[in-house]
Amino acid sequence: MPTSGGAVTPESDLLNGRERRQLDIVRRWGTIGALLLTVGSLGGGAAPIYSPLYGVPVLGLFSRMPSVAMGVVWTGIFMIVSAWLALGRFVRPGRPRLASRGQMDRTLLMWTVPLVFCVPMFSRDVYSYLAQSEIAARGQDPYELGPASALGVDHVLTRGVPNIWRETPAPYGPLFLAVGRLLAMLTGDHVVSGVFLHRLLVLCGLAMVVWALPRLAARFGVSPVGALWLGALNPLVLFHIVIGVHNDGLALGMMLVGIELALRGLEPLRWSWITLGAATIVCAAMVKIPAMAALGFVGVLVARKLGGKITHLLLVAAIMAVIAGVGVVAIALGTGFGFGWIETLNVASVVKSWMSPPTALGFMGGGLGILLGLGNHTDSMIALARLLTQGVSIVITVVLLWKSFQGKLKAMNGLGAALGAILVLGPVLQPWYVLWAVLPLATAVVGPKFRTFAMVTSAAIAVILPPTGSAFDGRAYTVPQAVAGAVITFAACVLIARKRVGPFLKSDPA
Repeated sequence: MPTSGGAVTPESDLLNGRERRQLDIVRRWGTIGALLLTVGSLGGGAAPIYSPLYGVPVLGLFSRMPSVAMGVVWTGIFMIVSAWLALGRFVRPGRPRLASRGQMDRTLLMWTVPLVFCVPMFSRDVYSYLAQSEIAARGQDPYELGPASALGVDHVLTRGVPNIWRETPAPYGPLFLAVGRLLAMLTGDHVVSGVFLHRLLVLCGLAMVVWALPRLAARFGVSPVGALWLGALNPLVLFHIVIGVHNDGLALGMMLVGIELALRGLEPLRWSWITLGAATIVCAAMVKIPAMAALGFVGVLVARKLGGKITHLLLVAAIMAVIAGVGVVAIALGTGFGFGWIETLNVASVVKSWMSPPTALGFMGGGLGILLGLGNHTDSMIALARLLTQGVSIVITVVLLWKSFQGKLKAMNGLGAALGAILVLGPVLQPWYVLWAVLPLATAVVGPKFRTFAMVTSAAIAVILPPTGSAFDGRAYTVPQAVAGAVITFAACVLIARKRVGPFLKSDPA
């Protein structure tokens, strides 16, 4: 039963026999890609400095031929992305026969299980998690000390942290570090077991996403299986949440669960459910702070349910502020970390990457100043550009909240757009940040233009980041060699598959 934005999409007929055979081929194609990623990660992933594979028969061979291993990884990337694109036609809006929820769940399971055993890829952030968790487990303050200062530069966990982050304190919320502290108490300095437990943690987040997405989609008139395809099965989720072990997965899962729980309190109005949902969202924000934006859009829906007057909006805003304040104080004091995390929220801004639009704008302004003979003011231009764009993101979020309150915009669409603006216009932008916008939007947008845009954007971003998470300084030839080998291998696989089973990657009329 919908709470906003339209009626639930009626159930469609199940796939016919021919379509089920095609779906089975697509599943196997993606599963083979996942297996290739697992094997290739042994030499092409972001392995720890002290890799446990060195000297191990057969498995240790991959670390001695990184170009080949990376070629295997990119072949797997191409296979999973192409399988996901092919899978999309079985959940296309307006199609008379859609894949069932069970078929989508089994597909997700087939593609995810092999990835659980991957060496981390695309980023080395998980090694920062391990070091920061160990700092907390030792009774030191991870919001005051970086890994090098707290653990020592030669410590096994410090060695795994990228150089730029070895002296910086933790930028994550106290709830995440409290959980990480418990994991560190179990694993100590053991990198492999530490990575595995952190992966299990983000898999819990993925399970929350799988639980919440179809329920929210049904409320906002979107096909639940379509939301699962665009959200949970998205290659960015598989690559950067499951393989990359980013805590964004945990924060996103808790945020979506909190929204679903809160919306259960709207028909009829039950403050117990609303409070529980809002508290869950606060917990998500204490992992990564952008999740707090969801409180505003939940509050808008509650205010509309109360009558849609300004007084109702102000009342609900005050209630949400109290819930947020109590939750933040309880978590900050209950974990023992206090409020040091507030001062470290901008730690990531030390990175000056062209991928961030305001940072790129600052570089351009600084370069123009040098060209005009005004001196090198690049750092000042970057700081100014970031300040201005963050102000713009706040204005955009307020406008979206107001439009949602007026009923001109679905609340989940507003949330997705607001999170997209906050992160795109923020000081740092990473490929997996796109998921903060995609997952909420997957539950409420049905338009073919958005679907196409989200599909193309996700597929493009999924293939651009090197699996080792490094820039390959001085070895720029490594990436082109690996990609060229992967393209040739993938093309050969497609040709063989087409001869044996037909053009299964090509859409046919619904």
